[in-house]
Amino acid sequence: MYRSNDILSKFGAVKVAVVILNWNGKALLERFLPSVITFSEGANIYLADNASTDDSVAFVSSEFPSVKIIQNSENGGYAQGYNDSLKNLSEEIFVLLNSDVEVTENWLAPIISEFIKDATVVAAQPKLLDLKKKEYFEYAGAAGGFIDRYGYPFCRGRIFDVLEKDTGQYNDTTEIFWASGACLFVRAKSFRDANGFDEDYFTHQEEIDLCWRLKNSGGKVLFVGESKVFHLGGATLHSGNPRKTFFNFRNSLLNLVKNVSGTRVFGIIFVRMILDGAAAFQFLLKGKPKHFTAVLKAHYSFYGLLPKFRKKRIKIDLNKNYFRVTSIVFQFYIRKIKYFNQL
Repeated sequence: MYRSNDILSKFGAVKVAVVILNWNGKALLERFLPSVITFSEGANIYLADNASTDDSVAFVSSEFPSVKIIQNSENGGYAQGYNDSLKNLSEEIFVLLNSDVEVTENWLAPIISEFIKDATVVAAQPKLLDLKKKEYFEYAGAAGGFIDRYGYPFCRGRIFDVLEKDTGQYNDTTEIFWASGACLFVRAKSFRDANGFDEDYFTHQEEIDLCWRLKNSGGKVLFVGESKVFHLGGATLHSGNPRKTFFNFRNSLLNLVKNVSGTRVFGIIFVRMILDGAAAFQFLLKGKPKHFTAVLKAHYSFYGLLPKFRKKRIKIDLNKNYFRVTSIVFQFYIRKIKYFNQL
């Protein structure tokens, strides 16, 4: 068991920045910032404000003077917000933390230790549990993320909307494909070498794109089960919001265009379009016409961005197979597999 003070003082040359992106989130900061301050001793804590119109910045400045304020000039979403906020920081490890996350004692040290031990570790996440049902994993990242061949993300502990109970089955440290943006540890140099987040995403799945690019460059992305946090989830966009559906469907298609090398990408996207169409009609059958429309809008927006994203495609054929399964849709809906350890 690592002690936060021990690891951060022993390796004092490694500086850590915990950066919380905020937009009109005073109520969340009142609720969750105290745990971050209490359990992040040895790290510098920043509030990165995306041009809030409430008094959240004044509140933090008054009530938590140890927190450093970064004031962005506009609300550029998650991607631009963090890119703008991190560009002038000098710390070696960034911890990008949602404002609706409750951290726990010793949450930093086990993960920072992995960065120190292995220079090829470029990103990581802790165990993400549901704040509302603390014995269950949380949707946004659970115990580490993966994608299938067609770009659909899933997690250890969460496949689609099925969340596993945490019984210690994922208390390990292991390599994963993507780390959750709700609590993303990333090496500053690696983040900058990759040119940060792609701002065309605005929000949702930009961390998958970033991790994919980092892995293509030879880096490791880890899940560290000894560290855990509790995520409220849905504080910005609730799962029932059609705008969330729009970003998830559109941005996962953009991920494929950018990061799947060679001509195989065209066949993959063709199949993905068919699967998305089936998903859209499922929304309609379930009485969710706004989500049906959101999928259509996502495809329309994808086509509009396609020329720009073709220019962003990786330049070499890496022939790397990161996909744990060919189709998580087939595994879940046809084979009726609901849990990660059954794959």
